[in-house]
Amino acid sequence: MRLTQMPSEFQKALPVLEKIKEAGFEAYFVGGSVRDALLNRPIHDVDIATSSYPEETKQIFPRTADIGIEHGTVLVLDGDEDYEVTTFRTEDVYVDYRRPSAVSFVRSLEEDLKRRDFTVNAFALDETGEIIDLFHGLEDLENQVLRAVGVASERFNEDALRIMRGFRFQASLGFELESETFKAMNTLTPLLEKISVERIFVEFDKLLLAPFWRRGLTSMIESQAYDYLPDMVSSRDRLQRLFDLEEVFTFESSEQAWAALLWVLEINNVQPFMKHWKTSRQFAKQVQDLVAILAMREKGELSKRDCYRFDLDLLIQAENLRQALGKEVNHQAIRETYNSLTIHDKKEIQINGGILIKEYGYQPGPELGEILSEIEYAIVDGDLENDLEAIHDYLREKK
Repeated sequence: MRLTQMPSEFQKALPVLEKIKEAGFEAYFVGGSVRDALLNRPIHDVDIATSSYPEETKQIFPRTADIGIEHGTVLVLDGDEDYEVTTFRTEDVYVDYRRPSAVSFVRSLEEDLKRRDFTVNAFALDETGEIIDLFHGLEDLENQVLRAVGVASERFNEDALRIMRGFRFQASLGFELESETFKAMNTLTPLLEKISVERIFVEFDKLLLAPFWRRGLTSMIESQAYDYLPDMVSSRDRLQRLFDLEEVFTFESSEQAWAALLWVLEINNVQPFMKHWKTSRQFAKQVQDLVAILAMREKGELSKRDCYRFDLDLLIQAENLRQALGKEVNHQAIRETYNSLTIHDKKEIQINGGILIKEYGYQPGPELGEILSEIEYAIVDGDLENDLEAIHDYLREKK
């Protein structure tokens, strides 16, 4: 099969392919970018595989960087673009179910493609637009099937993260998992405990944000993979509650997706959960804020102080989540309350601790903190203008 129109991303990278071929080596576009071209999906990363060994690749191009040279990958800098160029390779036995004990560089494209995860990710594309399909990936693409390359159990034993990638690709593409492939994934889910939490988080996060997240999550639940994820043992029934969201609903951010997850899991203590998933503090804080907003909205409308605590974007994301859950919402009231606030951050207050110490004799400590908070919330509640003279009058009355 030949592409009738080479996508612009590939056209731009063609000079890199041609230089490698002019030097006497083979070179192809490979992986997900080829699959996405066949599906008319946006192409993100253009990866190149070649028969040239890393040192040979570096001799072809004047500007390169070693980003994974032990695995055969050289970053080729071409104008304003950069491309990962990786030598054809085979991999020795895997250790810890996630990394090969050794990588061997080879000159054979077939040997390289044999080690890939799914047939729809095992395409190669040459400079003429010809698709090299050695594992019936085109047929699987046509039938919308995710099938492991070769023996499924071997692929998932090599790298157990491929189990989560399978669920993620299903969520992204909307494909069905081929029966033997799913059977192997189902059998080998305990191996997920061998994989770093950070790598699993990336795949699970992409699954939740994908357009067909329901399909990927359904397979993940059916496989009981959740039993091998942090703080999610025996969570089948609670996870099923995510399906209570409107059929067409897709998450608008990672923070919203994880807040929804914690909400259905009924996890109130957000920080320890997020710590076990090893997320950044900022990410964990925003998820915690969303869960807090959801909890407050269960009790009624949001006050000025409630809206002051959070960014408007998070307030709206929480309300959108409530709407998707079929709950009563009031976007306009939230926007009006937030926009009516005199200040949105304590840094905007026209007075500070230094002034209180200098002019009113307060000492650093709890009492100073209390009076600053009192002023802050009086302004937020609308009982005090954020005006220097008004604040001084307020303080004089207290004295």
